Amino acid sequence: MESKCDRISGIMCWFSLVRSRLCLLKFDYQATGIFMALAPILSKSYIEQRGTAYWIEGTRISLDSVVYSFLNGDSPESIAQNFPLLSLEQVYGAIAFYLANRSLIDAYLQEGEAEFERLQQTCREKSPLLYQKLKAAQAQKQ
Repeated sequence: MESKCDRISGIMCWFSLVRSRLCLLKFDYQATGIFMALAPILSKSYIEQRGTAYWIEGTRISLDSVVYSFLNGDSPESIAQNFPLLSLEQVYGAIAFYLANRSLIDAYLQEGEAEFERLQQTCREKSPLLYQKLKAAQAQKQ
C-alpha cells in the first residue's frame, strides 16, 4: 500500500512537473514574442514589383541594372559605388533576390531584351534614314 508520505511525495512531484511545464510554456511564449518582435527586422524586403518591372525598393533603380552589373563581374562594393543611391545592404539584397529567383528573373530579363529588339526593329523600319546616318557616324568614329 501507498503510504501518506509516498502520496505527498507524488503530489509534490506532480506540482513540480506542472510548474516546470508552465515555466517552459512561459519561456516558449516569451521566446515566440521576441521572435515575433524581430520578424519584421529579419524579413526585410529589398525588391518591389511595379507593374511588370522589378525595382530596388524605395528607389528609381531597376533590378536589371544591378543584375547586369553583377553578371558582368562587378563586385557588390563596386555596384554600390556605381549607384550612389544604393547602400551596400540594398545591393546585397538585390543580388540575393536574384539568386533566389534566378529562373524567374532570367526569363524577365530575356523578355525585356526581346522587347528592346522589337522596338529597335520598329524604329529602324519607321526611320531608315536616321539609322543610316547613325551607322555612318559610328563608322566614322571608329
